Amino acid sequence: MKITQQPTDDTLILSLDGELDASSSVLLDTELSKSEILSNKKVLIDCQRLNYISSAGLGVFISHLQRFQDASVKLIFFNMQEKVHNVFEILGLDSLMTIVPSQAEATAI
Repeated sequence: MKITQQPTDDTLILSLDGELDASSSVLLDTELSKSEILSNKKVLIDCQRLNYISSAGLGVFISHLQRFQDASVKLIFFNMQEKVHNVFEILGLDSLMTIVPSQAEATAI
């Protein structure tokens, strides 16, 4: 999996490309663990090219949720493919995390 960063004023966009599984979740965890990520008001996760997410990948997002909430940083997912979105829905994570269809909607939150 490849992670691309696109920083703007007070928002960081992380684009995920490929499969988020046990081995690549370490890379994502490293990115989300960086202290400077909390200097943003929003972290947008672009899932357009995310083809697959495993329980390990989901676990990374879940493990950082409280940290982001404590720092008042919004974590917002957008452009999620239907098969990936279904995984979030089945596990009820769509009620814990903000998932919107487009980057425009993610930016507007």
